[in-house]
Amino acid sequence: MALPALQALLASRHEVVGVLTRPDAPVGRGRQVKASPVGEVARDAGIPVLTPVRLSDPGVDEQLRAWAPDACPVVAYGALVPQSLLDLPAHGWINLHFSLLPAWRGAAPVQAAVRAGDPITGVSIFRIDAGLDTGPVFAQRRVEIADRETSGELLTRLAELGAEVLVDTLDALAAGSATAVAQSADGVSLAPRLTVADARVDWHSSATTIDRLIRAMTPTPGAWTTVDGPGDPAQRRLLVAPLDAQGTGVLPPGVVEVRDGGVWVGTGTTVVRLGDVRPAGRRLMPAADWLRGLRGSHGSHGSHGLHGQPDGDSSTHPVRLD
Repeated sequence: MALPALQALLASRHEVVGVLTRPDAPVGRGRQVKASPVGEVARDAGIPVLTPVRLSDPGVDEQLRAWAPDACPVVAYGALVPQSLLDLPAHGWINLHFSLLPAWRGAAPVQAAVRAGDPITGVSIFRIDAGLDTGPVFAQRRVEIADRETSGELLTRLAELGAEVLVDTLDALAAGSATAVAQSADGVSLAPRLTVADARVDWHSSATTIDRLIRAMTPTPGAWTTVDGPGDPAQRRLLVAPLDAQGTGVLPPGVVEVRDGGVWVGTGTTVVRLGDVRPAGRRLMPAADWLRGLRGSHGSHGSHGLHGQPDGDSSTHPVRLD
């Protein structure tokens, strides 16, 4: 999400004297150590890159002073900035945040907005202070959240928009025309860092709540549930992609029904139709393929209690998603 901002800065009239990013880390199945996308682009552009674990690490203060930046733009860095470093650049550390502050302060503002069903969100450019996203705001831009938008899709839009607003703000700072306004004490909400537990689907919730949760957790950390039955819960975990639809009719929460060519699940209100799912250790697949494989592996009266007519138009299974 920081890459569009770096690319916009490199294309602007401002000089990028250095880049701070996360340390190189193993990625993919081969666990090959790679730089962050921001680090790769910076190095390709001949920009010095610093990758401390913490900004309080030895040498960070010295290097930043050597770079002597007028401002330090920040996008999704996620590390505490010591006050000694906050005071270093003349214009401060200028943060691009993906919400309309003071709404959704914290590490996961986009997921929080989608999960809450907010119709509007946006980007804010503010000066970092000692608080959690509490600094004075230079600029904001609003966008509408589409009905079926996931957090990943929304974040992509906001990252592109935010890059433009960030460069505009730096232009204004350089021209001496930027004004930062203190945030309101009203309308404060928090969006703390997400955990895997936050992404678990509660099928007793309303269909609307479940739909929002799944879209909020897509692509990361990924909404999930488990298939009721014996064995290791980790092996019964099922990643759930955004729902295909909400329907009519009622099923007990978590109970699965196959009808009209779809896989439907009961919630606390109406039924919902599953789209793609990913069983533990397997690829993403249509829900119908997953259920067909589950029936084949356990038989019509296996440990999951599957039953019904395999080739029929409709069947209700005592498979529960917990």
